[in-house]
Amino acid sequence: MVQERLVGFGTANIKVFGVGGGGGNAINRMYKNTISGIEFISVNTDNQALDSSIVPNKIRIGDRIARGMGVGGDPSKGKQCAEESRNDLKESVSNSDMVFIAAGMGGGSGTGAAPVIAEVAKSSGALTIGVVTKPFGFEGTQRLDAALEGIEILKKNVDTLIVVPNDKLLETEDNLSMSDAFDLADDVLRVGIESISELILVPGEINLDFA
Repeated sequence: MVQERLVGFGTANIKVFGVGGGGGNAINRMYKNTISGIEFISVNTDNQALDSSIVPNKIRIGDRIARGMGVGGDPSKGKQCAEESRNDLKESVSNSDMVFIAAGMGGGSGTGAAPVIAEVAKSSGALTIGVVTKPFGFEGTQRLDAALEGIEILKKNVDTLIVVPNDKLLETEDNLSMSDAFDLADDVLRVGIESISELILVPGEINLDFA
């Protein structure tokens, strides 16, 4: 349960998991810009993606299945990889008060692994919040269908789910390039997570505390 209470500096143990390519990109931005007191963890099957991440804490999942590569956009393989590495994920969420799961839904690793990580986090007793994006229309119906299915599964494994429809972002900016559109989507994930975290970590008259 979350209650309003007078507190000093936040003492909550907050972790943010960036899952897959979209989630990994988002937490790279957060790591550079966010307030202190948050632990960031990049989760992927793809060794190259993890190597390029600036986040110091990384978990490569599904070594037996993916062999350090991607899962070809297949959420079922992404799920299998997370299940294979469930013990590592359990260890990474231990002692957490709040866990954010950031992912771009529609791909393989993010869509398949995010619900598993959320389930592990929630089972550990952490308040678990999903912050995810739905694909742009130009990414195709197959990716959108995968995203919608993944969102429904994720919903069952989190306390709160925030879904950002990427197409809505295009309405806020004119003449965005494809690269800029994806950057904007990553930034929206960052702002959402930072805003919630600041309620808990930044001192003020009323902060949110865990009871």
